[in-house]
Amino acid sequence: MPDGPPIHPPESGSQVLAALPPHGRALAHLPESAFENLLVVQTNGAPGRTESAVRERGYDPRRVGVIPVTGSDVSYDGPLWVADRVRPSDLTGLSIQFSNALSYVDSGGWVVFDDLSTLSMYTDAEQLYRFVSTLVNATREADATGLYRVTNGVMDDGVAASIRGTMDAAVER
Repeated sequence: MPDGPPIHPPESGSQVLAALPPHGRALAHLPESAFENLLVVQTNGAPGRTESAVRERGYDPRRVGVIPVTGSDVSYDGPLWVADRVRPSDLTGLSIQFSNALSYVDSGGWVVFDDLSTLSMYTDAEQLYRFVSTLVNATREADATGLYRVTNGVMDDGVAASIRGTMDAAVER
């Protein structure tokens, strides 16, 4: 069951910053169309959690790819396409995995970064801003819609404001 109404970007291909409560799930706010071709950059939990969330919504997990961002090893054997694990402090490695995975996102597909706040704990504000700008631009160029979650109250307001400037829209739940 969704945690609230779906987030509908102003138009297909838009990039949206979503400020959600600490235990909210970004996937719960996606419209049905997002599950047709979806890439999730997952900083919270293992790929099995994403598979469960996709199944709970009644969609096919074979249409979803995941880039796990975690300091722990990842063991997953299921229908999701899963990239190599990346440590949250390794923005270069994450950029490489993202670039590779984005090639599987069709025009009109979706990219969801489940929590940028996690990365803010491992890098400085300028690096995070440049990294997010790169992701946003690549997602736009792929003609995919992007949803980038931040957790309410976790990220510094100045950092969140600078990241908000790279987006087409911002929502808070």
